[in-house]
Amino acid sequence: MTAVLKVENLAKHFGGIKAVNGVSFEVAPGELKALIGPNGAGKSTCFNMLMGQLKPTSGRVLFDGRDITGRPPREIWRLGVGRTFQITGTYQSMTVAENVQMALISHHRRLFAMLPRAHRLYREEAMALLETVGMADQADRACAILAYGDLKRLELAIALAHGPRLLLMDEPTAGMAPRERIRLMQLTADIVRERGVSVLFTEHDMDVVFAHSHHIMVLNRGELIAEGSAAEVRANARVQEVYLGGGTLFATEGADA
Repeated sequence: MTAVLKVENLAKHFGGIKAVNGVSFEVAPGELKALIGPNGAGKSTCFNMLMGQLKPTSGRVLFDGRDITGRPPREIWRLGVGRTFQITGTYQSMTVAENVQMALISHHRRLFAMLPRAHRLYREEAMALLETVGMADQADRACAILAYGDLKRLELAIALAHGPRLLLMDEPTAGMAPRERIRLMQLTADIVRERGVSVLFTEHDMDVVFAHSHHIMVLNRGELIAEGSAAEVRANARVQEVYLGGGTLFATEGADA
């Protein structure tokens, strides 16, 4: 089966600093894959190269077999790659539905036709996306008054507006309460299963990572040091050393957390 995303020897150097150094991996169709690592490991730098915000020093990024290395973010987005960010970037003065409609207007290339009837364009499509993320009942609320967890779900609906085959989620549960984190990642897992979307995400909450990932990659000082199932990564001696100086990364099943 052809990988949706294939990364080959990707590197980004800032002078003598090797933020990402020779990273290679694949994301399969319908896979929910985590990229973890301590602060400064190079996770966001890696994401920024995948989405075109940064040009690699060397290496290649292939999406559906097509070389997208260094292409502009908007071009990569149009090819079918979506992204959510650590800090939400919605239009606070607009309603929930209008934010999704703006994404749909852009996707359908209707930006020059949107005024003065933008509020009527793609309303049904927007409502369907909001239903997917459990936000349809808040469609007409202003984003400025939403709880942070709801903003994260709205951002997910916006990211789905162009029907991506691959979704990059950078710290999707950052700033969320524990219950909200579980809810958002379960929603993401449901979308992967129902829509066949591939997801690559970074995350600091190990409970979220181990509960929902199909596979996990560990980045440290710009290099991948481990990849595998939750059990394999949990037991990896080098991963243990990076996170806890040789201790246990997670409590074993049945033990007190």
